[in-house]
Amino acid sequence: QVRVVESGGGLVQAGGSLRLSCATSGRTFGDYDGTWFRQAPGKEREFVARIDWSGRNTNYANSVKGRFTISRDNAKNTLYLQMNSLKPDDTAIYYCIIRGYWGQGIQVTVSS
Repeated sequence: QVRVVESGGGLVQAGGSLRLSCATSGRTFGDYDGTWFRQAPGKEREFVARIDWSGRNTNYANSVKGRFTISRDNAKNTLYLQMNSLKPDDTAIYYCIIRGYWGQGIQVTVSS
């Protein structure tokens, strides 16, 4: 079983920044892609960003492209999501997924 724990969420004003972290257990973190999803109130869960095992290839949802950056530190078994120029529409619970294992999610709230 892989343990996945998100941190770094909170309340921020529109235009501000937050960095989410996702710490995982196990020694094979570097073998797998890492993905962030989010779910806003009353909406379906949606893809945010993905990074391959090497960190060299990334994909983003159009809604966050140019504002969010996904990265990883394989030595620390940690996935990151740097979120800049935040908007109220970014308010959601953010989930990290590694090897098919989901974290419990972390709340991000952007006030206008």
